[in-house]
Amino acid sequence: MATVMQKIKDIEDEMARTQKNKATAHHLGLLKAKLAKLRRELLEPSAKGGGGAGQGFDVTKSGDARVGLVGFPSVGKSTLLNKLTGTFSEVASYEFTTLTCIPGVIVYKGAKIQLLDLPGIIEGAKDGKGRGRQVISTARTCNCILIVLDAIKPITHKRLIEKELEGFGIRLNKEPPNLTFRKKDKGGINFTSTVANTHLDLDTVKAICSEYRMHNADITLRYDATADDLIDVIEGSRIYMPCIYVVNKIDQITLEELEILDKLPHYCPVSAHLEWNLDGLLDKVWEYLNLTRIYTKPKGMNPDYEDPVILSSKKRTVEDFCERIHKDMLKQFKYALVWGSSAKHKPQRVGKEHELEDEDVVQIIKKV
Repeated sequence: MATVMQKIKDIEDEMARTQKNKATAHHLGLLKAKLAKLRRELLEPSAKGGGGAGQGFDVTKSGDARVGLVGFPSVGKSTLLNKLTGTFSEVASYEFTTLTCIPGVIVYKGAKIQLLDLPGIIEGAKDGKGRGRQVISTARTCNCILIVLDAIKPITHKRLIEKELEGFGIRLNKEPPNLTFRKKDKGGINFTSTVANTHLDLDTVKAICSEYRMHNADITLRYDATADDLIDVIEGSRIYMPCIYVVNKIDQITLEELEILDKLPHYCPVSAHLEWNLDGLLDKVWEYLNLTRIYTKPKGMNPDYEDPVILSSKKRTVEDFCERIHKDMLKQFKYALVWGSSAKHKPQRVGKEHELEDEDVVQIIKKV
């Protein structure tokens, strides 16, 4: 382990020393590929060991979505969990009060959202320091991350946590790279682009591919991609998720300081202790999770508005709706009647490929 960590440090030091320009792009691309491989090597022993991630970390996923609270020790994550969910997570003014992962559940707009209070992260977590590896591995299973920052020192902490999560293959508020990478048996590296490239050229692409021992591949870029983007696609284990920066303890700063923080993108100011703006935070979490509520309507009865079926925004067809209710429902499916914004007329008779919108009402007609 020490040798891998030493190699990582050596590469990071060399990257810091190397000036960024066109002449060094090829060399930096190669170093980034080596770094990504070493980081993966660092993670794999814990996956293969079979010993689990430690007490409290193997939390069963429940509810319609999972949200993780990530932050340095003593920024108020436990207080936030207690206030939002009523779950007790020990709170104290000293660091490292929470040593395991504490789950709680928020019921909001009919959806059950599981909230995880992860132990305080420390610098170097991505390289295995503290219990960072377990914390970030659990964070990878979430649908949304809340990075909790102390209003007194938010920017420093923000940068450090982003660096730790990035090192673990978690990409915050980013879309997957719009490039195609296809391995083939022969023909060498074929590199094409539909736009002008300022970061990648054929030599850099070949150097990165050779580091992965891939000598035959078709690569197509549809935007000005970087070496990091290409490495992310080759690695294939990156997770892209929405993130909200929750700036806590705003009762301890001035109005002028709050206005400066207000310029941060994806930001939400709160005071967990005084319960300021917790409703605003829940609204933002709902917006970032982008969930779809579908109400069921049994034949001859009024729709059930109390208990919606929750679908993700990416999987919201009538087929997804049926599978969410019961896996055997599709076998008996004849057609569905839909009321709501996805229907052209009320009701509209649709098939199982029809895409539903938030707060649609659906009645399933079964085969006789």
